[in-house]
Amino acid sequence: MQALPWWRNAVGYSIYLRSFADTDGNGVGDLRGVEAHLDHLDDLGVDLIWITPFYPSPLADFGYDVVDHMAVDPLYGDLDSFDELVDKVHRRGMRLLVDLVPNHTSIEHPWFRQARADPNGPHRDYYLWRDPAPDGGPPNNWVSYFGGPAWSFDLPSGQYYLHLFLPEQPDLNWRNPAVHTEFDRILRFWLDRGVDGFRIDVAQGLVKDRGLRSNPQRAPVDVAMDRLQQWDAFDHIHDIVQPESQEVFAGWRALCSAYDALLIGETSVATAEALARMLPGTGLHSGFWLSPAQLDWEPAALRRALTAPLASVPDRTTIAWVASTLDEKRPATRFGGGDRGRRRSLALSTLLFFLPGLVFLYQGEELGLVDGVVPPGRRLDPIADDPSGGRDGARTPMPWASGPSFEFSTNPDPWLPDGGRDTCDTVGHQRGRAASWLERYRALIAVRAATGAEREGDAEVVDLGTDDVIAFRRGRLMAVANLAERPMTVALRGEVLYNTHDTIEWAADGLVVREAQAVLLREGRS
Repeated sequence: MQALPWWRNAVGYSIYLRSFADTDGNGVGDLRGVEAHLDHLDDLGVDLIWITPFYPSPLADFGYDVVDHMAVDPLYGDLDSFDELVDKVHRRGMRLLVDLVPNHTSIEHPWFRQARADPNGPHRDYYLWRDPAPDGGPPNNWVSYFGGPAWSFDLPSGQYYLHLFLPEQPDLNWRNPAVHTEFDRILRFWLDRGVDGFRIDVAQGLVKDRGLRSNPQRAPVDVAMDRLQQWDAFDHIHDIVQPESQEVFAGWRALCSAYDALLIGETSVATAEALARMLPGTGLHSGFWLSPAQLDWEPAALRRALTAPLASVPDRTTIAWVASTLDEKRPATRFGGGDRGRRRSLALSTLLFFLPGLVFLYQGEELGLVDGVVPPGRRLDPIADDPSGGRDGARTPMPWASGPSFEFSTNPDPWLPDGGRDTCDTVGHQRGRAASWLERYRALIAVRAATGAEREGDAEVVDLGTDDVIAFRRGRLMAVANLAERPMTVALRGEVLYNTHDTIEWAADGLVVREAQAVLLREGRS
């Protein structure tokens, strides 16, 4: 019998490196800070760690604007500290993914500097340049994820260059074979250092339409719109999810197979059907389904977010589920804040941990953290002033223990403020307390590990007669969660394996599920 891939059913943990742990006192998290807290991740039950970019960068987008893909920025350490981290992760039986940023580079990258300096040189075609439209404006109607046109004018050459994000992040031209060659070299560099794979940033965006045709427009774009509304005003059929990207991923998969390494895409798409197109089985091993991390607590929307990929993606084990990411408001905040938001967040996680595929926690999610408070004068996110809100609140430093800066750093003024945390939010306070959020998440991960063999089948959506309760069955195992604001009784009986609440209640006609309560059970007699 063929062994399952090591990442099958893995529990991942996303580390926003700048805010995880600082060991040199500069107020910025670093690689040795990750190493210093591996015991926390090991005790939590994590199999797989993904760390955000640590490459040299001018930090226009805090590391997602890279100037050298094969080096470590001194802010975070050096190659020796990276190698030590890989070794320490492996000694604990965990794996390490690094963030690969292939859609764009920094405007300060040597490739772009040469492309700009010499329009006739070999690096010009590493990027996407076009003449102005007849009216002198951008070549097409594409918009940036961060709002505004996706084109910036370069006065010396008289052409526009494309950027799906900031103007400081010019997009690479993946129709140029030289770009493929460069990134093959980059992947091998990190694989030879022992990494276990890559999280592919903006995986949906690499190859663009050959003719750079304008996207169909669904609604007028108004200056008062936030960046998300601007993006949603178009059908994105030419700027993202182009089929030729699969050729890139297939090449990387062949390269990674010799290292038994994982390719997991940041597949930021609007529909489960688009996610399925990103995961044909010949390229990326897995892709993030981001919808659960972008929703408020609305039963119908949450139900769709959980069930649509199961109906659309042929191999459900390729789905990577998340309730929280570094780019969105934390679920405890989105779901109402306080303990109510935390209970709802745990209920959603209970369902995600039950479904086929990988599942990832974002740092601090296991503590039930809400968004940190960042006053206007301290906001650093380049999209902080957008009406949709910035990402700083989800990126405030990890609270480890009581004390200055909650032991994130010896620096009393870290790069972002602590966010208004208190001692109850810290790892030190929650560890070992039976009712804490940390211990509840640790117990959830333990149940997932203990029931792995029983969860090998597909997940079946179970109709319990109400849309306010969502339930899934895998073999004899059931996961059920109440999305309503009142108790619901469902016709289920069985052995309770996990319960988000302190008590369980049975009625004559079945299980009583309270607001935001989720239960895992093995069907049978209760």
